[in-house]
Amino acid sequence: MQHFLQYLGCFFAFFSAGFLIAATWTDCWMVNTDDSLEVSATCRGLWWECVTNAFDGITTCDEYDSIFAEHPVKLVLTRAMLITADVLAGLAFAFLLLGLDCVKFLTEEPRIKTGICFVSGLMLILGGVPGLVGSAWYAIGVYVERSTLVLHNVFVGIQYKFGWSCWLGLSGALGCFLSGALLTCCMQLFRGAGSGRYSSFGSLRKARLPPGMMATGLPHPSWQTPTAQMYAMDTRV
Repeated sequence: MQHFLQYLGCFFAFFSAGFLIAATWTDCWMVNTDDSLEVSATCRGLWWECVTNAFDGITTCDEYDSIFAEHPVKLVLTRAMLITADVLAGLAFAFLLLGLDCVKFLTEEPRIKTGICFVSGLMLILGGVPGLVGSAWYAIGVYVERSTLVLHNVFVGIQYKFGWSCWLGLSGALGCFLSGALLTCCMQLFRGAGSGRYSSFGSLRKARLPPGMMATGLPHPSWQTPTAQMYAMDTRV
């Protein structure tokens, strides 16, 4: 069961890290919903804005000003949190590969490999926190902005809703939490249960040995002298 949880956690970690990186560097965090002319589709990302013509399908993108320029707080913090999540999730996945049982690295040290999986799970959970906060905060900000305009009957040319890049960020963050839980809590739980069964089996086996049996399972008659016992052991060897 531990091997299955290990590989399942690696599977989710791979896709979670990929989703977070894709969400950070794609351009559809906000997408227009109320274009009165319906001649173009506008997407805004964390780094640039793209407009796709509805007739010929040509897309043109304009990058934002330099990162040192003044930007909305929502944009700046979302960038910082998503980059942090990318780094943590990517490092966790690369570190996790060393802890897989199928990788020939520290094969004679199963405890160290288990510890590597545990540390990778913690890093994934830590990476999921800024990813989830950044994505959810951005989505909530877009929804509140749109709802405020509708509530006050303010209609501008284009209104936005959160797009598929935001969904990628949320999915990647939740996947980090899931893979981290598999690699930390679940693996340790099954590991403890397995070691408990092994120790109890060993204690029962010891308890069932008759008093005249040695640890090797060979008879050890109590009436023999120490010298006879020594010669008996030599003849067995």
